[in-house]
Amino acid sequence: MSDLICLGEPLIELNGQADGLYQMGFGGDVSNVAIAAARQGTRTGMITHVGADRFGKDLITLWHREKVDTTFVRAIEGQDTGLYFVHHDEDGHHFTYRRRGSACSRIDSGDIPEQAILGAGMFYTSAIGLAVSGSLRAATFDAISLAGKNNVQVAFDPNLREQLWPLEQARQVTHEAMTLCDIALPGLDDARRLTGLHTPDEIIGFYHSLGARVVALTLGSAGVAVSTGDAIATLPAFKVNAVDATGAGDCFNGVFLSGLLRGVHPEEAARTANAGAAVSTTGFGAVAPIPYPDDIQKLKDQTA
Repeated sequence: MSDLICLGEPLIELNGQADGLYQMGFGGDVSNVAIAAARQGTRTGMITHVGADRFGKDLITLWHREKVDTTFVRAIEGQDTGLYFVHHDEDGHHFTYRRRGSACSRIDSGDIPEQAILGAGMFYTSAIGLAVSGSLRAATFDAISLAGKNNVQVAFDPNLREQLWPLEQARQVTHEAMTLCDIALPGLDDARRLTGLHTPDEIIGFYHSLGARVVALTLGSAGVAVSTGDAIATLPAFKVNAVDATGAGDCFNGVFLSGLLRGVHPEEAARTANAGAAVSTTGFGAVAPIPYPDDIQKLKDQTA
């Protein structure tokens, strides 16, 4: 069984390059987290559906290569695997999705394997799964509730995609989910939109008030603020030659949760995850640049 079991939609990534061509890769926030945790040595598994198409096969091959358990992954005949494009400009990176009606979006509550969640030490999902479709939303809530009722830690990223649903609905549903979770993993920009608050201290206090025991608020180039409710530790970002921030927050989450599962104190887990996220921005794509422990330690040693 997995120490970390993840529910969400994997995607094929087509990342725009300077020559106008697209580099194929893999993405989907929950899949990125699963791979990041697996590269740290955590036993990790996915709960999802993909199409019984070439892209679905490629994702399953990827997870096998990355040692992410696929026992609870189903390839569905006649359904499609979702994909997205990444475009880069002076304002950063931007996403265009082609995922409507995808295999994962059709998951419903009957597709949630209870044994996968009950056998895990931690369950992870994100608000994107809540936004993709009504059936996946219901299934995600059922999975969160099942984990909570059986003392399986629940980690949740209130990842906001306003292309998928209206902001007011995102606020209501995401906050409801957060009341059932132990570990909150918001990003600053998303959290400001979702909570209407501005400062990291206010946002962290808000997520604690919803019930989160641990809050790790990623601050982009300013680093991360982590709290267990007693005090907030703000850790500066690691300086690297960044070329693509796609998936950096997911990398942070995977490395951070891997540390917590090993019993590392949240502040130290956040420091390591901060370094991991920095390394991940030095290459293109969401998955290829996700670092291994030696890569992370090298950056930490350089800035010690």
